[in-house]
Amino acid sequence: MELRKKQNSLITPDIPDEWFTPRAKDIEQAEKVTRPSLSYWKDAWYRLLKNKLAILGLFFLLFVVFMAIFGPLISQHGLDQKLQDQNLPPSTTYWFGTDGLGRDVFTRTWYGARVSLFVGVAAALIDFIVGVTYGGFSGYKGGKIDNFMMRIIEVLYGLPHLLVVILLMVVMGPGLATIIVALSVTGWIGMARIVRGQVLQIKNYEFVLASKTFGTKTGRIIRKNLLPNTMGPIIVQMTLTVPAAIFAEAFLSFLGLGIQPPFTSWGMMADEGLSSILTGYWWRLFFPAFFISVTMFAFNVLGDGLQDALDPKMRR
Repeated sequence: MELRKKQNSLITPDIPDEWFTPRAKDIEQAEKVTRPSLSYWKDAWYRLLKNKLAILGLFFLLFVVFMAIFGPLISQHGLDQKLQDQNLPPSTTYWFGTDGLGRDVFTRTWYGARVSLFVGVAAALIDFIVGVTYGGFSGYKGGKIDNFMMRIIEVLYGLPHLLVVILLMVVMGPGLATIIVALSVTGWIGMARIVRGQVLQIKNYEFVLASKTFGTKTGRIIRKNLLPNTMGPIIVQMTLTVPAAIFAEAFLSFLGLGIQPPFTSWGMMADEGLSSILTGYWWRLFFPAFFISVTMFAFNVLGDGLQDALDPKMRR
């Protein structure tokens, strides 16, 4: 009898009850497994929210857009010239001071924001349309067509971008439409190269090959299968294109080749304020230069945040 008890104890040893009690860590891991998986865009949004600097940049850009729309309505002054109030410092009456013609710098700043943002967004949209179409078609076709199209890009890429823009501005004449056209002549090249690289990788995936097998047209495959899977890098590139276009417009306006009166922009205001900095009227240069710098910084940190958030390798 004692021998049988020893055999049973060897077969079924006494196991502590706490071994069968699930630990908190195990419960948490099990909940993660059974929890409904997030979609790609929701997961990217949650990861973007964790990037405090990128969210701060996003809120600043929303603030700039809001003030560009409603800022002139908030101001008590318009764009009328008041020579008796010229070069007044910032005060409760004129929040950003006045310029050499007595115009309210606060009002002009937000009118200038409309032009600068419009140039940046318009240039980015043109780069998106041309670059995505060109790069997507080149990468999907491949072979000789891809080689020929890429040689064209290499020739255009070798041209100095700023020199081409200045030459076009001189030939076509300064103006808002001319700036957008000049910035878009070679600005789409970066977008096209990024889209081409993504399409070359994705076009060999099973779902694309299945669409080809069923005889789907090329345009529909690019539109329905390839582009949605390349939107991450495209969005990041667009967030970097907008500040580049804003800075280029400001630089051209600073040289006198950009926006012409009666329109105004941050670059034109900076050009007008530069001559007054030595006479002590610092606010005329400070405010447009400040918003140019901080807006470009906000776009860049937002682009970096989106690049990390949309990276599939970092998905949970």
